[in-house]
Amino acid sequence: MKSVEIYTDGACSGNPGKGGYGAVMIYKGARRELSAGFELTTNNRMEVLAVIEALSALKEPCEVTLYSDSKYVVDAVNKGWMEKWEKNSWMRTKNEKASNADLWIRLSALLKKHSVKFVWVKGHADNIENERCDELARNAITCQKLLKDELYGC
Repeated sequence: MKSVEIYTDGACSGNPGKGGYGAVMIYKGARRELSAGFELTTNNRMEVLAVIEALSALKEPCEVTLYSDSKYVVDAVNKGWMEKWEKNSWMRTKNEKASNADLWIRLSALLKKHSVKFVWVKGHADNIENERCDELARNAITCQKLLKDELYGC
């Protein structure tokens, strides 16, 4: 399998509010940057969506090292929260749905396709690629044509 490094970040202006994500993908020195902005969403949704969009952009199964400054994303995968939610029909507890289940469902499918190692990086700590993702996410919020996060609030 090809080895790819991916950096991701999400941002919101207000939470909920306008949001965006950014991703940097690196393979053998080649870079690809992804970003998009949304009218109304949350920071956590943008953090998860950044990962989904980057993994979805891979054309074949890959070995991925994915760097994120989101404890929400990294811990959900590394600590088995996402797997538990999935086993419990996307419920966090017997009476509480897992937040952003629509996105976790999509991410779960991608994690079955790719071999992904999640690594937490401290945000705003001079990690060049993480800073670039933050810039992409924040710039996406300012775009004239913001997308609708169709399942936000569902």
